[in-house]
Amino acid sequence: MTKFLLTVHILFAILAIGPVAVAASMFPPTARRALAGPADVQALASVRLLHRICRVYAAVGVAVPVFGFATAKNMGILGDTWIIVSIVLTTVAAGALIALVLPRQDAILAELEGAETAATDQSVRRTVHLAMFTGVFNLLWAVVTVLMILRPGSTTGG
Repeated sequence: MTKFLLTVHILFAILAIGPVAVAASMFPPTARRALAGPADVQALASVRLLHRICRVYAAVGVAVPVFGFATAKNMGILGDTWIIVSIVLTTVAAGALIALVLPRQDAILAELEGAETAATDQSVRRTVHLAMFTGVFNLLWAVVTVLMILRPGSTTGG
């Protein structure tokens, strides 16, 4: 059962978190391109698609910690320090996505959909802030991934 849970946990991490990380990273430069040329319908369509990917896969990503908890419980390691640190970092990453990344994407997309003129300095600054928050989100997931691979105290030698 542990191998099944771990496999599902890893698959959801790759298939759900990966697309969010990539799409969220692509969103700010694509939004800047769309803000620079309000008549560029292709850029606006790309921003909409990236935002939809982030929203949908963020919802699917809820399965990652669910199967992670089940795997850790089944392995009897739920109290290990590296698991607790991973849980905290995962919670912070999810919070960053929910509170900092997605709402800013919403605001930028709303501005783009109502824009008839080129971007203001403030609009561009918003994309820069979004890029920073997205970088924090991705960095947190990278640290969690490293913890999952190294598993401090593991007896497997990995």
